[in-house]
Amino acid sequence: MGHVHIIRDFYSPAEGFSRTVRIYTPDGYDQGSPHRYPVLYMQDGQNVFAHPESARFDTWCANTALEQLVHEHRLEPWLIVGIDSGMGRLDEYSPWGRGDAYARFLVESLKPYVDGTYRTRHQSQWTAVMGSSLGGLISLYLGMRYPDVFGRIGALSPSVMWNDYRLFQHWTAHTHRWTRIYLDAGTHEWINPAGTPLPYGEATRDFYLHLKRLGYADHELRLVLDENGIHHEKDWQRRLPDAMQWLLS
Repeated sequence: MGHVHIIRDFYSPAEGFSRTVRIYTPDGYDQGSPHRYPVLYMQDGQNVFAHPESARFDTWCANTALEQLVHEHRLEPWLIVGIDSGMGRLDEYSPWGRGDAYARFLVESLKPYVDGTYRTRHQSQWTAVMGSSLGGLISLYLGMRYPDVFGRIGALSPSVMWNDYRLFQHWTAHTHRWTRIYLDAGTHEWINPAGTPLPYGEATRDFYLHLKRLGYADHELRLVLDENGIHHEKDWQRRLPDAMQWLLS
């Protein structure tokens, strides 16, 4: 079994405060092998792992999902870095709020620490980022803004309609880097917070078509629409193994 290491006070100079970071190392990592591992960075780290110190009972169970895929020889082992969201999640996961400062934290502080502390493959082809809802939006922004850092992007039920569909206006060209992008949502998934309808299924499909028009090929881009999917960790947990297999293989 792998192990989740928790760092409770990882300082973010770009944001001016500390975050909790949870780092999963797979089975066999600590046995002294020189093997180097690819790394998946996940948003809302407090909801990522099947672990007694996670914030929710229903988490993504990313560690157990990965271990099962490795056991079935469907995927090689990865390190997973879960970054806890803060009290200002709506703002820090918005590229047009404090999202750029959060992105700089990952690129300038967290990734150099992980690459310097753990045996990683630091190239973009072996560095993935993933999240759901607004975590999916900021993951897409990270891949667009830093394609030389994050080559693989997983966005489950991403809030691509945020701020009047502004991501469509900013993602205007293929990055011309090695890229793999996974998108999914419930076909009829939508929520209506504070009277603002957020049509996740429709918007995710439209963003997929937007990227196709920009020249992303089938081997770079995948869309999954779940007929029964809703906006909840249980659904992201259910879709995660297939998302991981396509995105991380």
